Amino acid sequence: MKDNLDKLNRYIDLKNLRHSTSREQIAQVFFETQDHITVDQLLEKVKVVNPKIGLATVYRTLNLLQECGLAIKRDFETGSVTFEPYSDKHHDHLICTNCGEIIEFYSKDVEELQDKIALKYGYELTDHKMELYGLCKQCK
Repeated sequence: MKDNLDKLNRYIDLKNLRHSTSREQIAQVFFETQDHITVDQLLEKVKVVNPKIGLATVYRTLNLLQECGLAIKRDFETGSVTFEPYSDKHHDHLICTNCGEIIEFYSKDVEELQDKIALKYGYELTDHKMELYGLCKQCK
């Protein structure tokens, strides 16, 4: 997490932005979460640390984290936008269409199959995302 905060601070300096305690607190809570989180969920967690932080500050901080490559915005078809910390480890997602649970997974078999399909059609893959939708164990 310290590396992420250092990267954020370097980006803030590079862009000649103002350093703020609120922004750092939001970023710290975000990186500690290590999961998909909505803006409202992040605000709720941040309010425990600093009750004075508002929704607009959380939005601005998440936008800044995206700009500097530390957060990824995920707009799944469940109707809610979530954010997750950037990771260089590739993963795909299982999403419950009822409760919104999100599970990250990696499957070597799936990755190999995607490569075979791309090769079959003459594609050179540069990126992909896989989102599988269904009902989780609790919602079945």
